[in-house]
Amino acid sequence: MSSEDLFVRFWGVRGSIPTPGPRTRRYGGNTSCVEVRAGKTLLVFDAGTGLRELGVHLGRSTDSPVTVHLFLSHPHWDHIQGFPFFGPAYESSTTIYVYGPRGDDKHYQLLSGQMSNAYFPVRFSELGARILARSFKGTSVDAGDATVHLFEQKHPGGSLGFRVEYAGKSVVFSTDNELDQLLLDKQAAFESPDELRKLPKELLKPVQDADLLIADAQYADDEYAQRVGWGHPRANTVVDLAAQAGVRRLALTHHDPMHSDREIDVVVSEAELRARRLGFEDLEIFGAREGVTLKI
Repeated sequence: MSSEDLFVRFWGVRGSIPTPGPRTRRYGGNTSCVEVRAGKTLLVFDAGTGLRELGVHLGRSTDSPVTVHLFLSHPHWDHIQGFPFFGPAYESSTTIYVYGPRGDDKHYQLLSGQMSNAYFPVRFSELGARILARSFKGTSVDAGDATVHLFEQKHPGGSLGFRVEYAGKSVVFSTDNELDQLLLDKQAAFESPDELRKLPKELLKPVQDADLLIADAQYADDEYAQRVGWGHPRANTVVDLAAQAGVRRLALTHHDPMHSDREIDVVVSEAELRARRLGFEDLEIFGAREGVTLKI
């Protein structure tokens, strides 16, 4: 592996609540967690139940001390509930940096709060690892060998998106972002759903020309009307964002807990068809699946 290699691996791709079982076996039922390897630097985005699986993998694959740079989109349960089960957090040789905006340690506090005796038998203070809060310097921070930029998103209670830059490559992690509430013409998207949904330039900038955009795409078009304000976008709107921003590859994630593997296949197929119909044939679209590793 070259020191300039950038890898992405999906450990949890489900939204809202874990959904194990035969209907979700192919895409996976663990909640949000993505590993990014920038050379020797380990970055982790979200600490849903997929984080447990990442911890098991790290325990089996390395005897060296583990350093984790942990970024949380927001502290809703499906994005932090795997942390108490993250094996390396119990090892004294592990260091975990938890990143948040300057002057805001909410993410760090809620990670520890969910481990009070009322919720979990092991207290946060009893973990063996060094767990340290770190702040962004404005909207960017150096995390190991990578640079990470944050941007605000549209979600109840707020959420953050992140752009990783390393060795001339870029990956964007953007989940829990209700893009449909930010369209320049929201009504037109309902009246003429096949037309390109235009977004403000400030929303395109964080994902502009990304090599990979990992984006929340929880709802099909016909589902969204009953879920306006819930904090998640239509998959087709995410396609239009990626297309307008010149993204190269788009991973649809945060799959709805009610969607089976076959239903996700339909969402992905409709997204691919939409990109071709709008003239964006070069945009590669796929559904994020647990265990898949990509080289950027």
